[in-house]
Amino acid sequence: MDQRTVRVKRRPLGSWRGLPLYLRILIGFALGVVVGVAAGPSAAPLATPARLVLRLLGAIAPALVLVAVVHALLNTPLQGRVGARLAGLLLLNTLVAITVGLLVANIVKPGRHGAPLDAPGAEMAQRADPWAQLLENIPASLLKPLVENQVIGVIFLALAFGIALRLVRDRQAAAGQTDYQGLEGAINTLYSVLIEVLHWVIAIIPFGVFGIVASIVGTKGFGPFQSLGWFVAAVILALLLQAAYYLARIRTGSWVRPGAVLRGVRDALVMAFSTASSTATMPVTYTCLRENVGLREESASMGALVGANFNNDGTALYEAMSALFIAQMIGVDLSLPQQLMVVLTSVVASVGAAGIPEAGLVTMTLVFTAVGLPIHYIAILLTVDWFLDRCRTAINVMGDVNVSCLLDGRTPPKR
Repeated sequence: MDQRTVRVKRRPLGSWRGLPLYLRILIGFALGVVVGVAAGPSAAPLATPARLVLRLLGAIAPALVLVAVVHALLNTPLQGRVGARLAGLLLLNTLVAITVGLLVANIVKPGRHGAPLDAPGAEMAQRADPWAQLLENIPASLLKPLVENQVIGVIFLALAFGIALRLVRDRQAAAGQTDYQGLEGAINTLYSVLIEVLHWVIAIIPFGVFGIVASIVGTKGFGPFQSLGWFVAAVILALLLQAAYYLARIRTGSWVRPGAVLRGVRDALVMAFSTASSTATMPVTYTCLRENVGLREESASMGALVGANFNNDGTALYEAMSALFIAQMIGVDLSLPQQLMVVLTSVVASVGAAGIPEAGLVTMTLVFTAVGLPIHYIAILLTVDWFLDRCRTAINVMGDVNVSCLLDGRTPPKR
């Protein structure tokens, strides 16, 4: 067999891998519609690939969030009063984003438009007391949160180990010791390994989309996808409201005018939408803030470079809305305490989500588990997540810009 024959045989798979993920998802969606219409109810078993994807995401999510938070704490410069103010701004922005998402989801009720999904029966637990639930998530052992997908417990462990490792590293570095370098290198390597495994899982998402679309179209028709259209519109509306909040805060708390900010960072926003990665956009965001907007170096670096490791407002908003959307589709009304638990888990999950590919899907399994929602219904969101991921990434970057401007204050720098 000559090399030309080998190239011909390998070309189809190579061409598939060479396509952007969103195109592969769209192809899977289109094929799923065709197969679902042709096969009818017999297409129901095709939902298995989507459940496999979610099972794998659920398996990797706790360890990935744990390592991601520790990795961010070790590699992020957070010091002094500016660091404390940065943390306060990030927390406030995330809480506002989740509140906006929940308000829009409760008013629009996107899950009530279109055909409902089957109720989960006993699988949906009634967890009425968020404080009792919070106590349940405080780790009773080191491994329990990882085994049981308890997002709050995972974040507790991550913060404890991350802060402790940072303190030990700083003390040893000040004393001229190098013992910490081996552990720090191991954490960085483990983070890279988990991201590589996550990329493998993400690569099979188009097959999951094909299976879930074929199964739904074959058994329920196109009714559930009408709800998805409402959900996409509701999420975009909520993201626009969050963007308006950012601009209003910049207008009242910074010397920069909102219009000048938008013009100055448009390259970063376009790149965020194009790449769906706030991490990849970080250097562009920093450059835009320094050269186009004219912020001080410290403000630009703290907001764009440091804040990007923890700021994930768009993702937190999306996860909160997704929980209510699925609950509405299966006919379950989440009580106010349960929605408070969604807020709490979305906040802590967003801490470990920044910089992780498809962060919303990774941490959403943890949010759903916290309020007793069946995670296999997340598969429905796979069909539109590729687009909403780009939209919420742009909002994540806009949140970094907002924080940088607020840190710069009301006084322009001296020229």
